[in-house]
Amino acid sequence: MAEESTEDLPSVEELMQRIAENYEALPRQLKNVATYIEQHRSSVMVDRTSDIAASCGVHPSAVVRFAQRFGFSGFSDLQAVFRQAYTGQGTSSPSYQQRIRKLIDEKPGALSGGSVAREFIAASRGGLEELEAGLDDQQFDAAVKMLQQADNIYVIGVRRSFPVASYIVYALQHTPKRVHLVSGFGGMYREQIRSVKKSDVVIAISFAPYGKETQYCLRVAHHHQAKTLVITDSQLSPLARYATTQLYVKEGSAFAFRSLTSTICLCQALFIALAYKLELNVEESKETGGYDD
Repeated sequence: MAEESTEDLPSVEELMQRIAENYEALPRQLKNVATYIEQHRSSVMVDRTSDIAASCGVHPSAVVRFAQRFGFSGFSDLQAVFRQAYTGQGTSSPSYQQRIRKLIDEKPGALSGGSVAREFIAASRGGLEELEAGLDDQQFDAAVKMLQQADNIYVIGVRRSFPVASYIVYALQHTPKRVHLVSGFGGMYREQIRSVKKSDVVIAISFAPYGKETQYCLRVAHHHQAKTLVITDSQLSPLARYATTQLYVKEGSAFAFRSLTSTICLCQALFIALAYKLELNVEESKETGGYDD
């Protein structure tokens, strides 16, 4: 594949779709490489094989084998897919991790609270820009329609995702929908999700390393043929296999702490879009009633 022109290369999305479809069949070491590539799309085109291997805890030969597994002669040919995608976008700005390291190196032990706040705000802003650029309108519209048609909406999110789950339950309770937070209080995840049925929707919010409780609730929903809306960070997420519809969020992070800004924003957008659709239906019903009278 080394001699192939850029016209013959797959797009990044096509490549990631192939990786996602084959992910479960990959050996553990190659799964690590797949996860790295999914989470570092913007930098993988310039990352050294040895650095990727070290981050994944594998031998550099595993990185090469991964590329060959997907039809490339070597890893540099796989990187060309990402280079092609970013050609013409201008000089890329340093990653947030690079900016943080630079900030720490330049001002060791002298960071003010304001400096930390501004760095975190910048990371959150970057996450929102990435959310906007990568939003799949078709999947988003499908998610809204699914919620619109649901008898009951169950929401599950644990640990870091719990505040987001709590918020979307609060917001959705301002609609006529019956909404349930699967909180797991008292360890009762099984009891709280057991009544889910085919006409219901389960919203599952989870990011790496992916809550086991959330995965359990999704399996139950799948078993009962309920529809599922998964909000996660990767096509390779173990939640994706149970998703009727899925939305991806990659949060900005600063000082090894990930923001929740983009996830909250996405959930607010879901609520507003659903409320808009429901109100339209109410208005249409009123108009129809008026004409009948």
